[in-house]
Amino acid sequence: MFLGKVIGNLVASRKHEDLQGVKLLIIQPLNHRRLPVGPAIVAVDSLRAGPGELVFLEDGREASFTLPNTFVPVDAAVVGIVDQIDVTDGKGYNKNQES
Repeated sequence: MFLGKVIGNLVASRKHEDLQGVKLLIIQPLNHRRLPVGPAIVAVDSLRAGPGELVFLEDGREASFTLPNTFVPVDAAVVGIVDQIDVTDGKGYNKNQES
């Protein structure tokens, strides 16, 4: 699992039949201090995350387990929306204290 920030939505005119009605998000992977790590990715979203939200994701084969049909071509999936991160250096995150 890894952290990411929702930076946009992806609309596809054609997609796999088992992905019909599934929301696709553009996610920027982040480290624990919320700094970008690598390029943005596309992930399926069954939790209705919104733009700017901090999420955690699963990648690989396990990503498809978030969908009703688990034999779907999916590389990443949102599996949670982050409310708070506590780190020892005090540079954590609290969703309710963000502006």
